[in-house]
Amino acid sequence: MNQDPRVSIILATYNERENICATVQDIFQHVSDSVEVIVVDDDSPDNTWLVANSLEDRRVKVIRRIGTRGLATAFNRGIIESRGEIVGWMDADMSMPPRLLPQMIEKLKDYDIVIGSRYVEGAKDDRHYLRVYASWLINRFAGIVHGYGIRDYDSGFVALRRKVFDKVSIIPTGYGAYFMEFLYTCRKKGLTVYEVPYVFKDRTTGISKTSASLFRFLKIGVQ
Repeated sequence: MNQDPRVSIILATYNERENICATVQDIFQHVSDSVEVIVVDDDSPDNTWLVANSLEDRRVKVIRRIGTRGLATAFNRGIIESRGEIVGWMDADMSMPPRLLPQMIEKLKDYDIVIGSRYVEGAKDDRHYLRVYASWLINRFAGIVHGYGIRDYDSGFVALRRKVFDKVSIIPTGYGAYFMEFLYTCRKKGLTVYEVPYVFKDRTTGISKTSASLFRFLKIGVQ
C-alpha cells in the first residue's frame, strides 16, 4: 500500500468487471497527488474483486464483502479503511469522469465538500430522457424539502476534507437517500458545499443496478 496517501478514492462495486480497470487507471492518470483507490466489492458473481486484484498495484486496496450488500454501507466501509486527508467516492461504471477530480480537489482549498453536479450551469445529464426527467424531479423535490440551494442532492460524486467526518457521518442505509441526508446534515452543521458541473453519461458496458426497469428506478427515487 501507499505510505500516507494524500487522496483516497472509494469505488463501491457489484458486477463491474468490464469497467473497474478502466476506472481505476483513469483515476491514477488524472489525480497526480499521492492517491489510493479502495474498491469495496459485494462479492460480485462476475468476480469484479478478482479483476481489481489482478491490477497488482500497491495503490489499490480491494475489500471483498461476503454476506453484506448495499451502496451506502460499501462507501461507509471504504471511508473507514481510507487514510487520505482528502476522501472521495464515485461510481465505477465510467459515467462520472475521473478527469474532474483535480478540479474538485482544488476547490477544497475554499470549501469543505465539493460535488460533481448534473444540474448547475454548464452541466448535463446525458441519459435516456425518462431517467433524466425522473432524476430531475427527485432532485427538485429534495431541493424544496431540504433547501440550502444544492441542485444535485443525490450526486454521489464527491470529494471532501477528512475533517468533515468529525461533524457528520454517513448513515449507511438506502441507495441515493444516504447522500441527500449527508449533504443536508453537512449544511445544517455549517459546512460549505460547492457544485462543479459535469456531463453525466450512461454506462456503455455492464448493467445498471437502478434501471433494470423503469419501475425499479422510480421505486428507488420515491424511497
